[in-house]
Parts: sequence; structure tokens; C-alpha cells
Amino acid sequence: MGSVSLQDVSKTFRTRRGQVHAVSAMDLSVADGELLAVVGPSGCGKTTTLRLIAGLETPDTGTIRIGDRSVNTVAPKDRDVAMVFQHYALYPHMTVCKNMAFGLKMRGYRRDDIDRRVRSVAETLGIAGLLDRKPAALSAGQRQRVALGRAIVREPQVFLFDEPLANLDVHLRVATRTHLRTLHRQLGTTIIHVTHDQEEAMTLGDRIAVMNEGRLLQVGTPLDVYRHPVDRFVAGFVGTPPMNFFEGTVRDVTGDQLTVESPFGVWPLPPTAGDGNTPPSGTPVIIGLRPEHVAIKCEGGTAPPDKTAAQSQPIEMRVTMIEPLGDRTHVHLSLAGGTELIATASSDVDLRPQQSVTVSIRRDRCHVFPNV
Repeated sequence: MGSVSLQDVSKTFRTRRGQVHAVSAMDLSVADGELLAVVGPSGCGKTTTLRLIAGLETPDTGTIRIGDRSVNTVAPKDRDVAMVFQHYALYPHMTVCKNMAFGLKMRGYRRDDIDRRVRSVAETLGIAGLLDRKPAALSAGQRQRVALGRAIVREPQVFLFDEPLANLDVHLRVATRTHLRTLHRQLGTTIIHVTHDQEEAMTLGDRIAVMNEGRLLQVGTPLDVYRHPVDRFVAGFVGTPPMNFFEGTVRDVTGDQLTVESPFGVWPLPPTAGDGNTPPSGTPVIIGLRPEHVAIKCEGGTAPPDKTAAQSQPIEMRVTMIEPLGDRTHVHLSLAGGTELIATASSDVDLRPQQSVTVSIRRDRCHVFPNV
């Protein structure tokens, strides 16, 4: 079984400036055959978590299990995991074939078995014609596939990917994401994939785990985390462009219904806005709103398409900046009092900086977070 679980796992590093809590009381379960994408900003503890699972670091507290056994005291070579690093770590003096075969050779596999595995995996990855080359003669994408192949030939219970796509250009990264998903379906092996790119995490993971400052904040399907973030950090980190935030005050609470006062007026919000937390009347809050839920009305039309349910009253705003992206446009807007929003508009809508536009907001898609 290739399941992985961490129970109350913590890791602290001691530096000249004091202690750094790299991982704090983490509880995480990864099912056998699942692809879990761990996402968060640099320094949040993602790589340390992988190193703890691989046995390259020792936890201060807690238990790490792979399958049915605790591996806290098991040597890295005996954990039956394979790790792929951001910088690939290929041996420059060896050919692709020897790089992929090295781990199997060190474990005493027979030569014919090694040759069979290497050639089979090379065919799967599309690098069969590169087996006699050395890493210096390969492109970045080819080196990345060799590093993947070196891990795959071992046929481990668990793959640990530490930002393996970070050094690829944008087009190659997108193509490789698709290849990784296809490869995961073929292998059926558990994969824990670490990245700081939330788009990569959303497109790759069966589930995503969001980390910040050593803490695991939320685990769920990509859409569940996107639609129901547990706190302001997750809401702002997951999604491109990021969620809009502005200040408000709770004016009334009737059952689960909130009425808030904001720079855009007094709004009744649905029970889901508080995501299970209903602050009392008079509480300062932060209101979150995704850019796609801001509709801009102008002479060129409405973008995104107007949805009449739970719309705010028309609001006059000024266009401050436009970011055309081909299929869509990010529009930066400013209210007279200084509050700013980003809206996602169709590329067909003709907008100009300093133009006045009428904006309506999907109140039913608002989130309410504590103002701390």
C-alpha cells in the first residue's frame, strides 16, 4: 500500500537568530494512488515535509507512516520512496541510460532486468532515442524527463516531487503538467507533488494541500479550496488574479444571514459568506470577492456575463489599469474613496484607463473573514 500519513509531525531548525518552525503539528493523510499537490509560498515548509517523508530529515515530534508501517526510524533507502528534485541532480559523466539505471544497479538488480525497466520507461517518457547522450547534450525538458525516469524505474510505493517543473519555460511547463497527469493514470502510484505555483497545483492534484509558515491550512479538491477557502491567506493565495479584499462591518445578524456595511454600501449576504463562522453585530470584517464575480457594464457590453441574482446596485468606478491577456482582460478599478478591485473581463470589451464604468457585484459569491 502506498498511502502516506503524518500525525502531529513537527520539525524545528535552530539558527543564529533563533528557532524556525519549518513544520508545525502537521496531520495529513494521502490515499494510495492519489496525487496530492502541496502548495504555498517559498519557505512555508513544503520541501521540509517531503524530506521528512523521504527520511532526509528527522521529525522532532509525531509519526510518519508509509503504508501500514511507521518509518520514523527507517533509513531513507528502505522507505521505498523515490524523490525528484528541482535541479534534477543528474550525474554529468553518465549517459541517460546509466543515470536511469544507477539506482537499480546499487540495489543489486540483474543486468537484464535493469535494461528492460530502463528501456520501457524511456519509451513511456519519449526519451528512448536519448539513452546514449549525456546530460549536457539535453534540453531542460529532456533532463526533467530523465530525472522522472530515474525515479520511475525503481517502481516505488511513493513518488516525491520537489518542484520538478520550476526550471522549465511556460509552454514546456504546461505540456509537462499534462504528461505528468497521464503518467499518474498509467502508473497508479501515490505522488506528493510540491510547488509554489497555485495554477500548477490546481491542474495537477486530485487534492491540494495549502501551507503557510509551517502550518497546513486546508486540504481539499482544487475547486473546493477555490470556492470555500478556510481563511484569508488561502483565499488570496489560490486563484489568479487573487481575490479582492476590502473592509466592512457587520451591521445585523438574523439567523445565519449577515448584513454588512462596506465602501460599496450596505449588503445582505447569504449564510455561506461566513463559511460557517457568523461574527456578531458590530464586528469589523474583511470581505473577499473573486475578480470573475465583478461585472463591468459599458458601451461594449457586459463582462463577465451579467447574472441578475444577488447583484449589488450599480456602482460607479474608474478604470486605473488594463492587463490584456488575449482571451481575457484583467481590469483594475478604483472607487471614489480609494477602494480598489480587480475584475476579469472579456477581451472583446473596449476599455481605457481613466474611463468611468458601472460595476455590479455578485453578493452571493462574497466571503467574510475576520479583520485581524
